[in-house]
Amino acid sequence: MATGAAAWKFGENATFRTFQPWLTTAARLGLAVVLFWAGWAKINEAPGLRQLAVSEYQVLPDGMVNVVSIGLPLLEICLAIMLVVGFATRFTAAAGGLLMVIFIAGIISAWSRGLRINCGCFGGAGQVADPHYLREIFRDLGFLALAAWIVALPKSKLALDRLLGLYTD
Repeated sequence: MATGAAAWKFGENATFRTFQPWLTTAARLGLAVVLFWAGWAKINEAPGLRQLAVSEYQVLPDGMVNVVSIGLPLLEICLAIMLVVGFATRFTAAAGGLLMVIFIAGIISAWSRGLRINCGCFGGAGQVADPHYLREIFRDLGFLALAAWIVALPKSKLALDRLLGLYTD
């Protein structure tokens, strides 16, 4: 067994190799909960409110607002289900991570242009007196970190990928 710093190289430590699939499972389920919660909250809102949440960012043409207001919550829910069952784990986490990057960029864009809007991340829309953009950015960076962990270390427990032989012990 290697000693010193070499023993702690990414994935070479026996203890890490033992717990890594469980840590990835926790990251997978955590990201799934967040994506499902966000999608479910949006899908249960009135269509007009969903459209308002998208249009307030002022980045999409009017013709795309309705498509995104319908498609985004469905995408979030589908990604959440795929993460829960552990199907196409690396791809699904990468897609979830890309969503987080887009969300972070949208929040930064709104903040930099002086917009004072509800992020609409977990439903809701409208103008707000004191938006919490920095907190929302850090929150989404945390979710992005979960997605990055899953992409880097997709082997996890209780996953359909394991049954399909994509990741074995």
